[in-house]
Amino acid sequence: MAGSDQGGTDQSTLGEEDTRSEAAEDEIEAAQADAASNSASTTDAADPEENSQRSIRDMLDEEGGASVFTNRDLVEPDTIIDEERIVGRDEQLESVVSFLKPTLQGNRPPNMLLYGPAGTGKSLIIGAVTQQIIELCKSKGERFGVVSINCQPINTLDQAVYELVQTVAKNVDAEVGVPETGVSTKRKYRRLYELINENYDSVIFILDEIDLLVGRRANDEPAYSKLLYQLSRASNTNDIEGRVSVAALTNDPKFMENIDGRAESSFNPRDVYFPDYDANQLRQILKNRRDAFRPDALEDDVIPLVAAFAAQSHGDARKAIDLFRGAGDLADERGEEEVREEHVRESQEEIDKDRSLKLVEGLTTQKKISLYATAAVARYSRRSGSSVPSPVGFKVYQWVTDELDADQMTRETYVKYVKELSTYGLISTSRKSRGRGGGMYMEFTFTGDPTAIMDRIVEDTRLETVGGQDELLQSVVNAQLNDFHEK
Repeated sequence: MAGSDQGGTDQSTLGEEDTRSEAAEDEIEAAQADAASNSASTTDAADPEENSQRSIRDMLDEEGGASVFTNRDLVEPDTIIDEERIVGRDEQLESVVSFLKPTLQGNRPPNMLLYGPAGTGKSLIIGAVTQQIIELCKSKGERFGVVSINCQPINTLDQAVYELVQTVAKNVDAEVGVPETGVSTKRKYRRLYELINENYDSVIFILDEIDLLVGRRANDEPAYSKLLYQLSRASNTNDIEGRVSVAALTNDPKFMENIDGRAESSFNPRDVYFPDYDANQLRQILKNRRDAFRPDALEDDVIPLVAAFAAQSHGDARKAIDLFRGAGDLADERGEEEVREEHVRESQEEIDKDRSLKLVEGLTTQKKISLYATAAVARYSRRSGSSVPSPVGFKVYQWVTDELDADQMTRETYVKYVKELSTYGLISTSRKSRGRGGGMYMEFTFTGDPTAIMDRIVEDTRLETVGGQDELLQSVVNAQLNDFHEK
């Protein structure tokens, strides 16, 4: 009996547990069903107009109004255009054609120096002519190579040679073959010559904005001087087996003055000068790109107004084309079917906003401090002119870093940072001598308003503490200037 009672108790307990388990499962299922029902009813009840969230796909699939453009590439400044669209550069075009024509006869063309203000057609002309030569040589079974780089973002000779290697490798669909770092510049030159010898019978190197390739100076010879020397003599030294010419493009009319004597003798270029465009030429340039837009998309006064604004900017065709494109972009952004005078004026206002000030915002803290100190010297100097001697700028830089309790770089690093800013168009640089036994120093001159630059820099919360010390900063600047000029 006892055993029977025990067994009965066990069975009863198990039965209760099974019942509770089933009940719990039923409750869970019911809860899930309720949740699903509530979710469905909530979804059904939601007002679609109250849900403003759109998927990325919806936004991409959404059809906007018709664009004012039909071929926007025509108003991109770096587009290589047909020769019929080239305006006001007949003399320069004829010169470049005559200099490069020997290539088609199996002869070596001369080296060239194309110089003149920004936006005056240097890249346009050399690009258009070399493109025609590529096609003509190809029809004759000749392999003509164009190796073109922009030197503005390149800091050193080594980087320039690597950029040339990369450019050739990309053009011929080959491996670069050398690492960017860890090998000598000489090895990179060898790889460059190897690629050219394997793929071209003749080649032209186009070095745009060559004057900005200053590099790390040794014996006062800039990096561009060394590069021109090596490339222009590569054929004579048999490093390159075919015909070689070099075209250097610069805004600096005094570019050749800083070239080493050996490089000048080896390069020995034919000069082609590019003057500013006048208002009539700018108007014709824009008319020749009129078909970038729909036939009915431009008001009659748009092209004359764009040309007038660009003529005020020293005849820069690149700025004219940027403004032309910007006005069209504004019309598109607003879903309007016609580009009007108001779009041109608004686009011009955007361009007029100092682009350099926007660049300031993205600088590192140390570069901002270096720029701030240099701008302070230009702003507060009681002496005539606004040039900043680098020794004075560095002393003010030291004072600013002390005030901010910031890391302090060496004078060489300070000068390097400020020189880099010249590539953004914030300042110009030149080397000065203090006379016999006085040594050399860099002199910085601001192309814009140093006060505006300083005001933008102190918007950075890490530097705002120096923004309210004008009187003290002014006294520091002039004390350092007096000390510098009295030595």
